[in-house]
Amino acid sequence: MILYLHGFLSSPGSTKARQLHQAMAALGRGDDLLCPSLPVSPRSAAEVVLALAQLEDPESLCVVGSSLGGYYATWLAQCTACRAVLLNPAVRPYDLLQSRLGWQTDHAGQPVEIRPEFLDELRALEVGALARPERCLLIAATGDEVIDHRWMLERYAGCPVRLVDSDHALAAFASVLPELLRFCGLA
Repeated sequence: MILYLHGFLSSPGSTKARQLHQAMAALGRGDDLLCPSLPVSPRSAAEVVLALAQLEDPESLCVVGSSLGGYYATWLAQCTACRAVLLNPAVRPYDLLQSRLGWQTDHAGQPVEIRPEFLDELRALEVGALARPERCLLIAATGDEVIDHRWMLERYAGCPVRLVDSDHALAAFASVLPELLRFCGLA
């Protein structure tokens, strides 16, 4: 089972989520992908992903998180001991989102309010050193315009790493899908 967590202001309909679903469907495993719409509140998002993860055996679950979803995936992997694939994961998102407080527009063009208390909710989800770094695969784009890949390398020291010549949206996602699926035990 793969639990895919989208990034900030994104959705289950994102390009990466669709590509992952297509790749899993090609393996006859399309029904083994969960891709919830995450609430904008980090506390609420954490409650959703933890509830979904608790329905699965941690040994058979792999959480895949993109950007802010990667931050959530890191937290979830520490809570449940499941495997995680982190796609350009947010590092210190409470600092990154400081400038995004107020009204924003999400992936679907809908207005979303980013409240100051969300920064504290993000801080509450931060985990220290990973208990089992070998169970987290970091896929970091060297051309990420939002999060410096060196921050990711520092934060995820000890994890298997795949550097990709790409951007924050990970336009090169199709090229890493086979490795992602192998890490999750599906290929």
